[in-house]
Amino acid sequence: MEHFIVSARKYRPQTFKDVVGQQAITNTLENAIERSHLAQALLFCGPRGVGKTTCARILAKKINQDGTENPDEDFAFNIFELDAASNNSVDDIRSLIEQVRIPPQVGKYKVYIIDEVHMLSQAAFNAFLKTLEEPPKHAIFILATTEKHKIIPTILSRCQIFDFKRIGVKDAKEYLKYIAESQGVEADDDALHIIAQKADGAMRDALSIFDRVVSFSGKQLTRQAVTENLNVLDYEIYFTATELMLENNIPQLLVNFNETLSKGFDGHHFIAGIASHFRDLLVCKNQATIELLEVGDQTKQKYLEQSQKTSQQFLMKGIELANDCDLKYKTSRNQRLLVELCLMQLASINYDGEKKNSDRFIIPATFFLAHGKKMNPVAKVNEANASIENQSTQEIPSNSASTEAEKSSTEVKTSTSTIKTPAPKPKIDISMMRNKVSGLSLSSIKAKQEHLKKQQSKVVDQKELPKDAFTEERMVEVWNAYVDKIDKKGEKIMSSLLSTDIPKLKDATTITIELPNETMKIEIERAQYPLLEFVRRELNNYDVSLEIDVNEQTVKKYAFTTRDKYEKLKEINPLVERLRKDFDLEI
Repeated sequence: MEHFIVSARKYRPQTFKDVVGQQAITNTLENAIERSHLAQALLFCGPRGVGKTTCARILAKKINQDGTENPDEDFAFNIFELDAASNNSVDDIRSLIEQVRIPPQVGKYKVYIIDEVHMLSQAAFNAFLKTLEEPPKHAIFILATTEKHKIIPTILSRCQIFDFKRIGVKDAKEYLKYIAESQGVEADDDALHIIAQKADGAMRDALSIFDRVVSFSGKQLTRQAVTENLNVLDYEIYFTATELMLENNIPQLLVNFNETLSKGFDGHHFIAGIASHFRDLLVCKNQATIELLEVGDQTKQKYLEQSQKTSQQFLMKGIELANDCDLKYKTSRNQRLLVELCLMQLASINYDGEKKNSDRFIIPATFFLAHGKKMNPVAKVNEANASIENQSTQEIPSNSASTEAEKSSTEVKTSTSTIKTPAPKPKIDISMMRNKVSGLSLSSIKAKQEHLKKQQSKVVDQKELPKDAFTEERMVEVWNAYVDKIDKKGEKIMSSLLSTDIPKLKDATTITIELPNETMKIEIERAQYPLLEFVRRELNNYDVSLEIDVNEQTVKKYAFTTRDKYEKLKEINPLVERLRKDFDLEI
């Protein structure tokens, strides 16, 4: 069996030009070497698999080259790699410091590469500070880490920091294409794109996935083989789901979702993919944003075709619903039902059924006349009204069915818009039905007052009502009679409010009452019409009106306790206290 070398090691870059996706950093390091402007302490930080250790090794090799050495010379004696994850004690750092003092035997520099430097202990960092700040001229330190925030600030301040970025999907795909050609593997563009996306910016992960998929499918790398091996949802699933949503085909959409779950996929992954798919379709809507679509050429064409079938409103609403489902997924007790409900809502966005457009379901009168069916009189009246308003005429087909319909007791003449029907029931005021309000709301109280005013005005307009003269004493007597009446009926609060002040006559027919606050005024105004009706009937004068004034300066009456009364008596006559003590009285 031939020894196999993984692609991540076999195709590790040997020069800065081979490094993928880090052009800014590699150019900076090359310029620094050429101009002898290289710092003695460098910190390479960034995600895993983006080329930190690779760049450190290339740099360590390049700074010792002067053009006279063997091209295959790797200067291994000048490069020292230390894994800080397993050598993180103070003794390990002290041993390193002792080695730093010895100059190189070959080349100009000794390079110390400390990987995962954030794993060093606090004491080890402190022991390393002085050497890192003032190293010998022949020593260069390259620190590499994936977690820069764990390094103490005093170390960071002594290093020149280089932040490595994640490798883009496009760059990773091009490098994978180069490796596939080197190995004689025929790979689909979409298959390499899926591998690059799955790697999430790490070139080492992309190469590991590539090796695994090649072992699965051999020399022919297809998109189907990649999705099956990596257990990722294929683009076709989302394209099919979107087509079903546009067709409002909820049953088939739920069946497809069930098939997806049966393959071992998570519902959360599925709904998040739907949101991403809608985002990609929205990106295809504008030529300026198509470049944001990170997919293969074949898949991009499918996105462009489906984006023409979808409206921007549909995509925006779909993204909103899918994102809401994504947020609620982890806290939901029935996660599958949550996703299915979201899918049903997505499939109903463009639904143009009875609820959204009910006009198409109104059947004209001619349909019933043509088919010899009897119509509801109310439907006939509505149809006739519509014909009168539109000033249109309809011709009834002359056939046997219509002849039989003409023999019915109800006759419709469309030419003159005349109807012989039983007397219709009184029409309900639709405007009143549309303005229904709660019985406890301010709107209902206001509506009730306006209704009572209208009823009162109608009565006044219909006939002449008596207007007998009366005195203030008689008016007060009638007022008190009404208060007693409602008090016996159990309306204690209103009777108390009406007893707050003695009513007075402002003029011959205007009764005035003064209240201490606005709230009491509002309560009495709400119940003033039954009061006025009683007073007008008893006084035989229907011109009587009520005027309510608010005087917040009115003296307020307080309820005193027994102790308060005693203290008041003691102020009037101090001998009361002596009387209490002599007779040993208790209050």
